[in-house]
Amino acid sequence: MTLRPVETWLTDMDGVLVHEEVPIPGATEFIDALKESGLQFLVLTNNSIYTPRDLRARLLGSGIDVPETAIWTSALATAQFLADQRPHGTAYVVGEAGLTTALHDVGYVMTDRDPDYVVLGETRTYSFEAITRAIRLVDAGARFIATNPDPSGPSQQGMLPATGAVAALITAATGRTPYYVGKPNPLMMRSALNRLDAHSESTVMVGDRMDTDIVSGLEAGLRTVLVTTGSTRPEDVERFPYRPTRVVDSIADLVAMVGSPARGEHGIDAGHDSGEGHGEG
Repeated sequence: MTLRPVETWLTDMDGVLVHEEVPIPGATEFIDALKESGLQFLVLTNNSIYTPRDLRARLLGSGIDVPETAIWTSALATAQFLADQRPHGTAYVVGEAGLTTALHDVGYVMTDRDPDYVVLGETRTYSFEAITRAIRLVDAGARFIATNPDPSGPSQQGMLPATGAVAALITAATGRTPYYVGKPNPLMMRSALNRLDAHSESTVMVGDRMDTDIVSGLEAGLRTVLVTTGSTRPEDVERFPYRPTRVVDSIADLVAMVGSPARGEHGIDAGHDSGEGHGEG
């Protein structure tokens, strides 16, 4: 089968471009190469706390200049999903500005009076009162949506409970499981492709987690590249029943590939045997 040349790049943020707010070597050069190539790209994140404008400022503070329009969050994907499912609906939201702004922008009204949905996102200030209200609304029949299933997240002080952990609390109380929009749901990838009017067969997904980035990219029909600067260690790759198209040490190894042919010895598909190809730039 002849593979189409790469025309679009999707890349995860945490563990690929940055650790917290510390840039990973090669990240700035990779983004600059994408902008210079003229290829379409999006930076993806399951974190729903921040708006794209916020994230652009945070990345810029790390020396990585990503346009606001090139950032796609689980909050944006969730808002788009709800707008498609039930246009101009209502929602009770447990989350931060990234989520509430995205929902407002698609015409949703925030309310705690018989909402169509309870939407749970990331927040650093979960309140017992808000979670109790969410439980009662879900129990009364509101549809339960969560931006992503991540059970925990990092901070400078250590692990933090994330959306998946709080969703589990609500599920335990109500017996209702949320529909998760973010990775590993391939819907997150497809919504990103739709935003760019891009095709899966000419798109590459770069991520640091086999169980979210790589599997969602694979299920959406994308070629995938695992970088080993984040969650999945090189020795763990072979434990999974699926494989990325390629494994590299870090995002720095992909700078030279941007704009190069998608096949041949310098392409993404060179060294398709990812277990043996680790470390080949």
